[in-house]
Amino acid sequence: MAALTRAGSLPSICRKCAGLTNRFWLRSPQASAVSVIPVRWLNLQEFQSKKLMADNGLHVQRFKVAENAKEAVDIAKELNAKEFVLKAQILAGGRGKGTFTSGLQGGVHLTTDPDKIGKLTEQMVGYNLTTKQTPPEGVLVKKVMVAESYDIARETYLAILMDRSYQGPVIVGSPKGGVDIEEVAKNTPEHIHKVAVNIFKGIQDKDARYLAEKLEFKGPLLEQAVEQIKLLYELFLKVDATQVEINPFGETPDGKVVCFDAKFNFDDCARFRQKEVFAMDDQSESDPREVEAGKYDLNYIGLDGDIACLVNGAGLAMATMDIIKLHGGTPANFLDLGGGVQEEGVFQAFNIVTKDPRVKSILVNIFGGIVDCSIVANGITSAYKRLNVNVPVVVRLEGRNVESAKRILTESGMPLIVADDMDDAARKAVISLVD
Repeated sequence: MAALTRAGSLPSICRKCAGLTNRFWLRSPQASAVSVIPVRWLNLQEFQSKKLMADNGLHVQRFKVAENAKEAVDIAKELNAKEFVLKAQILAGGRGKGTFTSGLQGGVHLTTDPDKIGKLTEQMVGYNLTTKQTPPEGVLVKKVMVAESYDIARETYLAILMDRSYQGPVIVGSPKGGVDIEEVAKNTPEHIHKVAVNIFKGIQDKDARYLAEKLEFKGPLLEQAVEQIKLLYELFLKVDATQVEINPFGETPDGKVVCFDAKFNFDDCARFRQKEVFAMDDQSESDPREVEAGKYDLNYIGLDGDIACLVNGAGLAMATMDIIKLHGGTPANFLDLGGGVQEEGVFQAFNIVTKDPRVKSILVNIFGGIVDCSIVANGITSAYKRLNVNVPVVVRLEGRNVESAKRILTESGMPLIVADDMDDAARKAVISLVD
């Protein structure tokens, strides 16, 4: 399904809220153009999103999840539908056009035969599925969703997301669903409709009806669509979502309005009150280093270079990677320590990057504002002692308590390479690779 935050031509509302979604905009060290590197905070598998909607009154297909062929066949017989849809469950789009290492083409299949469900499952579970959104080697499929297949008479698009310019949620709809919404916004913007919701008053009947009419629902379907839009907004608030996207939000020939596919993004700061939702987080497809970093509130993304970067602030981290590249080096990671980092966080950051066999040098680039440079300095010396760091470490510190921090580093007696500024730090990090 098309995600509102995907790179490309976006509706203006989407560009403004891009910073609230689970993606960072980074410059790839291997490319001259800006690319999008996805960052996982919380992602739900399709079946989890569907269950969340079904449990809150939204119309979805009947479905269950299987981990092997026998379970899949049993589910198909239990559903007793005229036709079934079998979907591989991975955290990536484009599954229908994907390829399995088993040789099976397509991660989405329709069939009327329960026994065929079993044969298809055997070629899905335990094999990697490669799509346009997965790494080249694909992603291991561990589960499949068996669902009742509905004919779709018409497809529309519906999303709710936070927009800073409106200081609250906005509902976006289009009668042109089932396709990339970016293309609709670019080529036929008149088909994009939006309604800002007053966060204190909530969604009004007139607003839900306006959107349902713009989505071209008529007669009894119109009333269903109005109710579904209101229920979706209630769910959006209930789970502290930053974005809910339904594509397609469609109608069936027998008169049902159904949420056929969904994508949820959640406010990571609401973890403390959304324990049940965050407990569904599927981390099996994540880089283990990202999972480990998340335990200590560190923002980590692995890259392909050999100079590890430990920085505070996403902007400074991106600038650090760029200046390393400018001096002929290649960053091994994006690692933002965050404003509230303590000594243990710095230690854990070192622990993560030193486990990467490609790392030949470490660059620590800190501008202390909220961050106390002396805390970072203590974390560096602790990591150096406890981890037996055996690669060059270049340190550039500036800002809050920097003099105290420099004294800590000097008195440690450790062979740290001190830099005066960012340019000096990047240059020394690159030179340290050949010394």
